[in-house]
Amino acid sequence: MKHLIAVFFIGLLSFSLNAQEKVAKIEFKTDVIDYGIVEKGADGVRVFEFTNTGNAPLIISKVNSSCGCTVPKKPDGPIQPGETGEIQVKYDTNRVNPIRKTITVISNADTPTVALKIKGEVIDPSKTSVLEKKNESVMEQ
Repeated sequence: MKHLIAVFFIGLLSFSLNAQEKVAKIEFKTDVIDYGIVEKGADGVRVFEFTNTGNAPLIISKVNSSCGCTVPKKPDGPIQPGETGEIQVKYDTNRVNPIRKTITVISNADTPTVALKIKGEVIDPSKTSVLEKKNESVMEQ
């Protein structure tokens, strides 16, 4: 009976070691996208590109944003080892303000949670700043 338990235990141990060898790995080209200065109403779509550098299929289960003004879109199916994929992010550029948002990616990769960031500033070109008006005389305004 002891031999049977020992064989069973060794079998389970070797099975768990084999299961750990196959793992998906997600590697992004960049984890920050800088929009720079964009005008109000401009195209707010940007793309985070990644590669599955592991040896198992990568499944992205969830992609969240820190704000409702940023809408991320995850890939539909699994990304096979060596293949590339993308996470599309759309920021609402009708909001005039600095952009500082985080997109959280949850997957079956060896690092299951990855934080991506977008930054930049949306400006309204129809509105001039106080500094620009300062150079004009009161009579010219």
